[in-house]
Amino acid sequence: MNANRLLNATELENSSVVANCTMNRERDLHGSNGYDVEVGFDPLEWLQRRLARQCTVRWLDLCCGSGKALIQAAIACENISGGSVRITGVDLVGMFLFNKSTNLQFMQCSVFDYQPTERFDLITCVHGLHYLGDKLRSIRLAASWLVSDGRFVANLDASNMCLLEAGKGQRKIVRFLRDEGFDYLPAKHILQRTGYKDLKIPFQFLGADDTAGPNYTKQPAVNSYYAETEIQNGLK
Repeated sequence: MNANRLLNATELENSSVVANCTMNRERDLHGSNGYDVEVGFDPLEWLQRRLARQCTVRWLDLCCGSGKALIQAAIACENISGGSVRITGVDLVGMFLFNKSTNLQFMQCSVFDYQPTERFDLITCVHGLHYLGDKLRSIRLAASWLVSDGRFVANLDASNMCLLEAGKGQRKIVRFLRDEGFDYLPAKHILQRTGYKDLKIPFQFLGADDTAGPNYTKQPAVNSYYAETEIQNGLK
């Protein structure tokens, strides 16, 4: 890795590795490569169970691709009585399939530019972190968008997070996340958390390397480079 060629957020978003990513273009809600398989539980079933205790539940899916899985979930929720499921999908590319559900909205923007006006019961990021530059900042944002007992689940390959001065450095970063109440399952490459968190990150994002090559998904991924620093205040 050449530190002089690390990409900033704008440069990375124009990278062919990110802009042409097809990871979630055709992913279904259920099935052999469905959301339920990738995150280890059925999001739709989880949301429906939560309706037993509240009138409205909200699901945010970051890096949602075409939104195929979300459309399937919205259709399945159309006939629910006694409550509603509100779904939001965010993706940089914006190649969304046609959606006619009033309970589902798509937003074409970067995760870092998204500004929700409400908190969410469930936030997922299915294989999206692989292509984001500042992975820790995206995790920080997601945790801050949860309700007090909301659930965040994302696919994460810790080997794609590096400390420049310490080689790979992913162990130190994973230890930090675990100390802050996140659960990382390395065998399943899943990061998860229950409950809102105002995360203070003691690492400075230096840039991203889009030439990292394939990770465990066998698809090209992006390495994120950090340096240890003082905790930064506020969501940048």
